[in-house]
Amino acid sequence: MKLGFFTMPIHPASRDYTQTLREDREAVLLADRLGFAEAFIGEHFTDLCETIPSCLSFIASLAHDTRQIRLGSGTVNLPNSHPVQVAAHVSMIDHLLEGRFLFGIGPGGLRSDWEAMGNLDADRNAMFVEAIEQILAIWTEEAPYNLKGRYWTVSTEQTLIPEAGQGIILPPFQKPHPPILVTAIAPHSRGIVAAAERGWSLISANFTHTKWIATHWPKYVEGCERAERMPDPADWRVARSIFVAEEDATARRYALDPEGAYGYYYWNLMTKRRRGNALGVFKEDPEMPDSECTLDYVLERLVLWGSVETMVEKILALRQELGPFGTLLYCGHDWVNPELARRSMELLATEVLPRVNQALGET
Repeated sequence: MKLGFFTMPIHPASRDYTQTLREDREAVLLADRLGFAEAFIGEHFTDLCETIPSCLSFIASLAHDTRQIRLGSGTVNLPNSHPVQVAAHVSMIDHLLEGRFLFGIGPGGLRSDWEAMGNLDADRNAMFVEAIEQILAIWTEEAPYNLKGRYWTVSTEQTLIPEAGQGIILPPFQKPHPPILVTAIAPHSRGIVAAAERGWSLISANFTHTKWIATHWPKYVEGCERAERMPDPADWRVARSIFVAEEDATARRYALDPEGAYGYYYWNLMTKRRRGNALGVFKEDPEMPDSECTLDYVLERLVLWGSVETMVEKILALRQELGPFGTLLYCGHDWVNPELARRSMELLATEVLPRVNQALGET
């Protein structure tokens, strides 16, 4: 099992923005030093708490300060940008990273972004599909482009000057393009089947219950079989909110405190989804009344916490329940206590994961 990092950072709106950006960068740099295989960064435009409006710009700021870690968008929300803009920007990032880029894509999940971008009532899934098809065409077809869709038209036929370079979008460093990933939230998602058919990889979200994540891999296998290719568990990443401390008592207190970093994170997400009548993702039983889906209920079920010994047991149990996923993604949270937050990542990378992999090797 590999170890990765995933953050769509949620910070209290009262915190200094410059400081939280510095901490978010520091978390990725720490992950790089600790040997994390990859790190994914989310993006949202219209939120005082989720404060990275461009994951690609944030990744560019890390390109020359990281050494081995692969950096990914988690995700670029395609309906909110023009395909030409995304294709050109991703190509530049892939060259800056010399092939260490992972292209996570999605339709977006923040309703205020949808409204601000004018697609609140649009078919964002259709926009998502059209956008990625145009991006892939831009990367693989010769200029001048002539792509006509329902939402976007891409052409440089009238302005192409090939000898001067005008009208041509540079391709990515990786050929034919960077690996593409999608994030799954809903159980039994048909989108996973379509992604697997296209050869894309899968991330299971950290705010989805384990019983629903267990439905993701069978759908991925179904898509691979339709495309007549072998499903590889290395293509499956599972994100979890994790906190490791020296003792169980410290871990429990920090992870389950309603006023703490993890409590604020889930309170924020639940508040937004409750307003949009989309609280079901936080329920193990779809028939549970919204009134019973409390913050304490969610923290107890969606946060893995404990000492090194406890976390080894919990991660092995997670692996046994879900099957052989390739990468465990540690989710970034606000650093209420920077010392404990850093130590959690250190313990996971240097003590927990080696013991987990040793146990997996023995079985």
